[in-house]
Amino acid sequence: MISDILDGKITGEVKLRGWIYRKREQKDIIFIILRDSSGIIQLACKGVKEADKATIESSIEIKGKVKEDKRAPGGFEVEVKDLKIVGLAERFPISKDLSEEFKRDVRQLWVRSRELTAVFKIRSKVFEAIHEFFHKKDFYETQSPILLSGVAESGPDLFEVKFFDKKLYLAQTWQLHAEALLPSLEKIYTVIPAFRAEKTRTIRHLAEYWTAEAEVAWYRLDDCIKLSEELISYICLKVAKECSKELKELGRDPKDLLAIKTPFPRITYTEAVEILEKDGMKIEWGKDLRTEEERQVMKHYKKPLIVTHYPKKVMAFYKPRDPKDPEVALCYDIICPEIGIEIVGGSERDLSIEELKKSLKALGEDPEKYEFYFDTRRYGAVPHSGFGLGIERVILWICKLDHIMDTIPFPRTFYRYSP
Repeated sequence: MISDILDGKITGEVKLRGWIYRKREQKDIIFIILRDSSGIIQLACKGVKEADKATIESSIEIKGKVKEDKRAPGGFEVEVKDLKIVGLAERFPISKDLSEEFKRDVRQLWVRSRELTAVFKIRSKVFEAIHEFFHKKDFYETQSPILLSGVAESGPDLFEVKFFDKKLYLAQTWQLHAEALLPSLEKIYTVIPAFRAEKTRTIRHLAEYWTAEAEVAWYRLDDCIKLSEELISYICLKVAKECSKELKELGRDPKDLLAIKTPFPRITYTEAVEILEKDGMKIEWGKDLRTEEERQVMKHYKKPLIVTHYPKKVMAFYKPRDPKDPEVALCYDIICPEIGIEIVGGSERDLSIEELKKSLKALGEDPEKYEFYFDTRRYGAVPHSGFGLGIERVILWICKLDHIMDTIPFPRTFYRYSP
């Protein structure tokens, strides 16, 4: 691998294979920047057959000798003795001056870019960190159905799917099924795709995205908050330590992430409204915070912010009222700094079947469709809590990207569904 040379692990005679990232021809020598999954290195081809025929993105195999050269990318160069073209590429359609939309139209090729390669390495590390965190906490990984009969957080945003002669929907969350598993396993998590049919054109929404969710028996609100902030901190520290090169390539100082340590600052929704009013933004108490309002609040914080006790009337049906103040729910969001978007949403879960039915009816839902869910309350219910973390949003923040579509190899949005 190229990284073995750049790290000083391999010297002398080498064999390499990869793709041509850049090519520059002079009178008697051809310089090629070779790319593989580990990095890039300069090749010097003098009198080498096939070098002149090789085109950008052609796959090649070479033999040569490594030498130090401070002028070359990474400080090393390979003097090529033999070059074999494995797959000769046609004229590559991507150049520096093409629009982001065009690059997304040819995403099957743009995923090779240095920027996206760095993002995808960090994405892989984020997934690794999530699994590692929960395994260390003795959680059981479980899965839930992707095809559902209709029960969900928000009915209008469901994708309809033909299931034989029936109509089913793509899942938005595992939560309702996860709660049924609690008496069996008590501490569970999952990492799964989720789907929302929202006709939005924003930098933070995808129609198909990945979420890490946890559900824990006996946990109250504070326990759940502590777990989710520990997860965020763990992800940041692991990425900072193990992907520092990729972070720097994307313009992110790893020290930024090393500073994301618990505990995080915490305010209530009401306190957030007061901050906004002091900043000159008018917001009616009882309305959910929009992106622009979350961003404004985050101008006051450098670490992720926990906002608790949102108004019950704008929360999901399963979030219980606070006994001390029935107007608010026992819930929270975590908003990330810099870009100011929600990355975690969590709550205690309502144990009252009657309250659940009232909330469902208020949303226009038919409580009869939730009978299986009510059984989790009828037979040995215990206090429990859970949360969901939007993985692409975490990557968007960590990588300092401009659009959430660049956090995932092949994004799906209201207006983009190919390739």
